[in-house]
Amino acid sequence: MRNASAAIHVAKIERKHNGKTYVSYLLRRSFRQDGKVKHLTLGNLSHLPERLIEIIRRSLQGESFVTSDEAFRTVATKPHGHVEAVLTTVRKLDLENLIASTPSRQRSLILALIVQRILFPCSKLASTRHWQTTTLAEELGVADATSKELYAAMDWLLARQKDIEKKLAQRHLREDAVVLYDVSSSFYEGHTCPLACYGHDRDGKKGLPIIVYGLLTDGQGRPVAMDVYPGNTADPATVPDQIAKVRQQFALTRVVLVGDRGMLTQTRIDTLKEYPGLGWISALRSEAIRELIDKGTLACSRFDQVNLAEITSPDFPGERLVACYNPLLAEQRHAKRQRLLTATETNLQQLAAEVQRRTQKPLSAVAIGLKAGKVIGRHKMAKHFQLQIADGSFTWSRKETSITCEEQLDGIYVIRTSEPDSVFSPENCVRTYKSLSLVERAFRCFKGMDLLVRPIRHRVDPRVRTHLFLCLLAYYVEWHMRHALQSLLYADEELDQDRWERDPVKPAEASASAQAKKKTHKTADGRTAHSFATLLAHLATRSRSTHQIVSDPTGSTFQQVTEPDALQAEALHLLKL
Repeated sequence: MRNASAAIHVAKIERKHNGKTYVSYLLRRSFRQDGKVKHLTLGNLSHLPERLIEIIRRSLQGESFVTSDEAFRTVATKPHGHVEAVLTTVRKLDLENLIASTPSRQRSLILALIVQRILFPCSKLASTRHWQTTTLAEELGVADATSKELYAAMDWLLARQKDIEKKLAQRHLREDAVVLYDVSSSFYEGHTCPLACYGHDRDGKKGLPIIVYGLLTDGQGRPVAMDVYPGNTADPATVPDQIAKVRQQFALTRVVLVGDRGMLTQTRIDTLKEYPGLGWISALRSEAIRELIDKGTLACSRFDQVNLAEITSPDFPGERLVACYNPLLAEQRHAKRQRLLTATETNLQQLAAEVQRRTQKPLSAVAIGLKAGKVIGRHKMAKHFQLQIADGSFTWSRKETSITCEEQLDGIYVIRTSEPDSVFSPENCVRTYKSLSLVERAFRCFKGMDLLVRPIRHRVDPRVRTHLFLCLLAYYVEWHMRHALQSLLYADEELDQDRWERDPVKPAEASASAQAKKKTHKTADGRTAHSFATLLAHLATRSRSTHQIVSDPTGSTFQQVTEPDALQAEALHLLKL
């Protein structure tokens, strides 16, 4: 008869055959019968995973198991991947020590504002709300921050701006370095800020005051420094500040400043010549090019065989002039001029018809002149039309000589520089001048969806300056992220090299790999190509969850981060910079 003390257990059976060991897991019932231990096999568990077999073994020994829902509950889930990506870059760039070598509450708040500007640009008040929806506030310990604290931190940052710019210059500028400088502006909705004045609006917002700001970068477009000016400040008037900054604040005696023809005017170049170590690269205005052609210094026949020629002129002593001819640019300018002339003629015909209709009460010459002035000024074609105005009479005609004269300049531009051929070849002079497009790219990021420099919500001078400086620091991080993530973005990965090898005059063309990305929307390794914004959005799908242990009376919690998918893992790998 069987003993009542029978027990069920998992037995591990090993047997050897032909030099191989075979392991089986059997579910057995053991009992005593007639004083002997007997085993009854109830089932073979060998086909199950070892993890499950171990659970069955421990259950039979008296352990109890509960489901995940019974063990803990999820109390919070926040997007984390995009925060991790930006903070990884911030820490690799050592931006914390760049801002302040000593940890502080203000430094943490500024870092949070910089990261927030990249992830979701918004007002300072909205930032304190929005970073609660991600892991950013937890990562930097600013979850309890208020808008007043942010404004105080901005004031703290403004006092450190010069030191930060000096550190950036030490990182990215050296003696003989190329320095790119350009100016832009943003409209301002309000009337209380003393910086907001009416001036040359680049945003197309008529009737609103603007704020002007100048951006200084290294030769690759990394931002180094920024100055903010009232909206009625002319571009050339900002150049002396940059000279002082390079010479005094950055302690550099030998650099090459690159600025466009509207920036480095003859007056400013004369100022630069007072500093023997400061070189420059700029371009001639159309009036100066016209004089070179009229004097025979620049003959258009030079461009019959080549598109680039170096010339000299006694009007520009000590300078090298590199004349370029781009036939595609010539066609574009000719076509644009014809469209504007046609549009102006259409408006003039309408005005002439109106004057003819007014027979009972003819328009005076003054009234006609005011209307005609608006018409010919609308498309900036006044120089190409001759107007005959009298009381009740209006006729017009084209100035064919003026049009022909201007057409001779189509497609021609002249680069001017103080640098000798041993430093910059004629081709590299042109390439370096065209590097100003890197500063223009920065302005596009400032004003586009990336950083949203506008609307400018601050009402006092210091806060506006700090807001723009925060945008500079955010772009500094974004610049490095874009370069690190090029293989995942639509970016042209060969552009940095091609820029210095391709024909400097011909229109730039994307590399074959970049064209393939745009055509197939795939990267070289078959992944989906992204814009910077959509890649950040995909990284944000990686979340960090907080779980609470149900059985713990103290309510202790632990966190888990979603495993990265292939694209997220590759992005994090690339961001190790």
